[in-house]
Amino acid sequence: MATYRELVGKKIKKVTSDPSDSIDGQMWYNSTTGAIRGLAITEAWASSSNMNTGRSAVGHGSATQTAGLVFGGYSDPNYLANSEEYNGSGFSVAENLPAARGWIMGAGTQTAAIGIGGFYPGPTANTTVYNYNGTSWSTNPHSLPSGVAEGGSAGTQTSAIIFAGRPPSPHSSVSYEYDGSSWTTGGSLGTARRLPGGGGTQTSCRSSGGVTNPPTTYTANSEEYNGTSWSEGPNLNTARRDLAGSGANADAQRVSGGSGPASFSTKSEAYNGSSWSEGPDIATGRQDASPSMNASSNLTFMAGGVVSGNNYPGATEEFTQSTNVITAAAWASGGALPQGTNMAAGCGTQTAGLGFAGYSDTYPGSPNDITESYEYDGSTWTAGGDVNTGRYALGGAGTQTAALAFGGVGSAPVGYTGSTEEYDGSSWTVNATPYFLNQARSNMAGAGTQTAAWAAGGYADPGTNYYANAETYNGTSWTAIPALNTARQSGRGGGTTTAALVAGGEPGSGAVSAVEEYNGSSWTTVNSLPVTAKNHAASGTQTDGLLYSGTLGGSTSGSTFGYDGTNWSTRPSMSSARRQGASFVTAPASASTMFGGSSNNTGGTATEDFTGETETGNVKTFSTS
Repeated sequence: MATYRELVGKKIKKVTSDPSDSIDGQMWYNSTTGAIRGLAITEAWASSSNMNTGRSAVGHGSATQTAGLVFGGYSDPNYLANSEEYNGSGFSVAENLPAARGWIMGAGTQTAAIGIGGFYPGPTANTTVYNYNGTSWSTNPHSLPSGVAEGGSAGTQTSAIIFAGRPPSPHSSVSYEYDGSSWTTGGSLGTARRLPGGGGTQTSCRSSGGVTNPPTTYTANSEEYNGTSWSEGPNLNTARRDLAGSGANADAQRVSGGSGPASFSTKSEAYNGSSWSEGPDIATGRQDASPSMNASSNLTFMAGGVVSGNNYPGATEEFTQSTNVITAAAWASGGALPQGTNMAAGCGTQTAGLGFAGYSDTYPGSPNDITESYEYDGSTWTAGGDVNTGRYALGGAGTQTAALAFGGVGSAPVGYTGSTEEYDGSSWTVNATPYFLNQARSNMAGAGTQTAAWAAGGYADPGTNYYANAETYNGTSWTAIPALNTARQSGRGGGTTTAALVAGGEPGSGAVSAVEEYNGSSWTTVNSLPVTAKNHAASGTQTDGLLYSGTLGGSTSGSTFGYDGTNWSTRPSMSSARRQGASFVTAPASASTMFGGSSNNTGGTATEDFTGETETGNVKTFSTS
């Protein structure tokens, strides 16, 4: 039984909403709901539907909690041939075994199970083996070397192991392995026994508990099999026999029920690879129940068994463990662009993004300045309206249906431009000349919305005019704002007109790691990038940003760095190194998309989507007294 401790003189945090970054065991007072809340590991058994035929000494071939199989068994005075399938909520009758069997062993899944040995008639242990294909049973031509019943089992239909049981003596240490075509003798247990709990695979299983010689000696002994030999492991907390055991392997096990010298047991225990710990009790003490033998230790069920005297109710209980679930951040391949591109622009989100313009050596015709727009839905790109001025190294802001394109450079007669265009979801409109950028430029940093955008840095004559000046757009015109502290081109960032971020770039030669933040009135130099950076992409906000790919530390890279408003940290790398790609700069850092770019300046079609770390908390309300 778990130990509970009283909270006396302790303080917990008062909050208006549940925290998003809680950890297992953390508690808080939610003043909005007026309740003490916390992130708990919840373990519980819950009753489910009874089997159609109550029984004990049941065979089992179950892989999951929602796709189980039970077969055979005993209901005094009868040995049974009945089979039933479990779907997570109830049982349905399946085809009978070819012959009745009690204390039969089993392995496999609901659609590929094996029934092994068992008793019938009377105390005679059989060598017969049966196969189940999800519909019907058939006799397996490969019989056991000798009859076995009351043993443990693990594995699959074609890679099974049985161990312990009887005969050849009342308590056996023998194990037999099956490879789908023959049975061979495996390693011997250190302690002979019958009626153990077991689960796992042929090469990683555990035998726990049982009864040893003399017949009334109940054991807590636990042994692990590695495919060759058995070795002693930590003992159960409670000695018992006829217990239900399940587990994915030798290090993820759960045993429940059984019987001891005094009574039927309600105890359940879990093994984590080093020790057994007690979990919540099952509702009704029982022995000889059927477990979901190959399930994980935090998701299992047990069905049937005998609860007292000749009482075989067929009751089923399910065990579920709920805890905090963390999914690691990662990049994944997205849909390929219809046209390879470098130095394009983008805006929007990962599931409603817009990529437009750019440059490609493979672009049909001349010049190679791309005019197309493409819309992205998280998996596929489709054609949108063309920009009016083909250009590359431009800025972008807004959404998929309210986008802004500004600046860049195009083939003659375009050159370096301050041209500004607006997109309404179907077509682009060029703003009047007076409402162009005040400084024609390319390779600037920029972000924002269609009616509240910003641009900073860039150049109009490589090697000569590298800019620090910055501007904001209000939906009608561009207005100069304070300049960056460090002039640069190819810097990238994110954010808004009052909370912007510019990171990296090229000041004339090489690259810098300098980072600056804008607060609506001035730029401030903050913590630098871990590496120098240019030709990279970025997304997010001033306090939750992501920078990735480009020429990082002097080399074309797929490295990724995250920014929390103060510090930079290394994040998972992209699958392919590239530079001069584009991104949806308004997308949250936890759902960013990078498209185009390459390592050889030809323009690529690859798209990669980034998903940040996610955490699903098992938040519970606690009762108080």
